[in-house]
Formats: sequence, structure tokens, C-alpha cells
Amino acid sequence: MNVLNLLFTKDGLIYQIVKNKSILEEKSYFVTEETPANLIEEKLDEVLIKQRFDEIQVISAWNHFTLMPEGFSDHDAGFDLISFNAPTDKEKEELMLSINKKFNIQFYYTFPKNYYKKIKELAIPVHFNFSGEKFLSSINNKNNKEIHINLYHNQCEFFAIDNKKIILYNNLDVNSEVDFLYFIMFTLSKIGFGINETNFYAYGETTENETFISELQKFVKNLKIVFDNIPNKNFILN
Repeated sequence: MNVLNLLFTKDGLIYQIVKNKSILEEKSYFVTEETPANLIEEKLDEVLIKQRFDEIQVISAWNHFTLMPEGFSDHDAGFDLISFNAPTDKEKEELMLSINKKFNIQFYYTFPKNYYKKIKELAIPVHFNFSGEKFLSSINNKNNKEIHINLYHNQCEFFAIDNKKIILYNNLDVNSEVDFLYFIMFTLSKIGFGINETNFYAYGETTENETFISELQKFVKNLKIVFDNIPNKNFILN
């Protein structure tokens, strides 16, 4: 069975081609000042015609989202709720829903319509998910105060969890590892998590963001690197 895994970030596309659970190919593309503005769309077109896939798994790490309790059913309000966090465009974005039963919450998020249509036009089974839901499903948490941080290229998402209850989730687009640190520490001060009583867990591009990790270690007592992305092993895709 040939499966295509796609991960969309704020400025990038990471894909994996998997056959019978063996990763045959994995590549990343990121928009920079030197690349064409439509690089991601071009690369998506190339990937989708590489071969005949039996299934596609799509994960969006775009920060157009909102978090609601499971069971919230006013789906028509999804765009309006997301617009409190980020600007939305109904003409260009598809409204999506991901539910996490483990913590009884659900995410409304948007996904670019042009990407959505290209993928759906292949007429094969497709599963869409939000990175926050996939991240949360992968977390093993205990009863104490915890901060779980998933690092991307110029982006991070994190959960604050207390006694198995989600206190906060955020997904940040930043260009500086110092900004990562500022947002995390600012969050701690606002939600009343003491540095010494909080356990920190890091995942994803921890080597790429080594400055953030080393600076965080100067402030916190309990930090564990749970998963470090290496070739053919991406935390959110694996």
C-alpha cells in the first residue's frame, strides 16, 4: 500500500512516501526570499503525480485555528471563531474540523482551498488533520503541570497541560528562536505555571532550533527532548 503523507507549515511542505510502513522518500521545501512565491503549490503538483497512491494523509500546521470543547456543534461559526485568532478568507480557505477524544476537545482550522481541491481531485481516500490534534494524540502526560513544545522551521506549537486538562494551546509563526523563548516564558507567567514545578517536553526540529533549547535549559529545571527529527523520521508524520 502506497501512502503519501503531507505536512503543510506556514512557509513549507514536507512530504513522505510510505510503502508498507517503510519510508521510501522524504523531502522538505520552504519558501524564502530567493524562491518563487508559489513554490509550495508547484512542489505539491509535482508530488501528487509522482506515482499512484492508495491513500493520502494531510496534516496542516497553519496557525488559522480555534480550540473548542468536544460536542460544540455550531459549525457555521467556525470561521468567525478562527478570525479572533487570525485573519480568514472564506473564498480561499476551506473550514475543517479535527476532534481529540482523549482530551475531549476539537479544533476548527482552515486549509487553503487550492491545495484542498488539488488533493481531492485525485479521487482517492484522503484524511485531513490539524497538527495540534496529531501532536496532542502523541503526548503521554501525567498529573503534573507540563509544557509540550513541538518545533518546526520558523514555527512552534505548544500545549500547557495541568492534571490532564488542556490549559492552553498556541501555534506561533516566528523567525527568531529568542521569540520562541519569550512566548513560552510569557505564557508561563500568565497561566501561573511555576518554572520549577513545570515539566517541559520538546519534540520535532530540536536540533535545528538548538539555540532555543539551550536558552530554555538556562531557565527551566526539568526539560526532556522526547523526539528529535532526523531524516525519514518526522515527529508529526511518523
